[in-house]
Amino acid sequence: MLLLVRHANAGDKSLWQGPDSLRPLSSTGHAEAAGLVFRLADYPIERLLTSPTVRCRQTVQPLADDRRLPIDSTPALAVAADLTEVLALLEDPDLQDAVLCTHGEVIGQLLVRLVADGLAIDQPLVWPKGSTWLLDGANGQVKVARYLPPLSLAIR
Repeated sequence: MLLLVRHANAGDKSLWQGPDSLRPLSSTGHAEAAGLVFRLADYPIERLLTSPTVRCRQTVQPLADDRRLPIDSTPALAVAADLTEVLALLEDPDLQDAVLCTHGEVIGQLLVRLVADGLAIDQPLVWPKGSTWLLDGANGQVKVARYLPPLSLAIR
């Protein structure tokens, strides 16, 4: 099982002055990241992999703190990642029960490809910020995909 997470809200890209890779989460995004801890509470998680961007790392940081897991950064989840590299991650047997945090562009390409390859889904393909897709299968093939909407929690 893999949990494919779209990074939480990072505000308006056009208002950010620095490099896009350093754009942090907004206050809404921090609330969505906190909600991820509760949204994924019932799922076994052994690894956290993320795009090299700050917003992806910040999205899974509360989950890393809660589960006491390190966060591994990989270019295969970057905003401009090659779909072949992302598919290779899905086939990696060492990534069972892992969270993969990436970008909407990557998730969109991946889900469209999986459906084209025969994955049956019972809901529309959506991937708003802070959402998760549970991908489950065997032998490197995704058999089941289930959408988990974002959950926003107030932070004190």
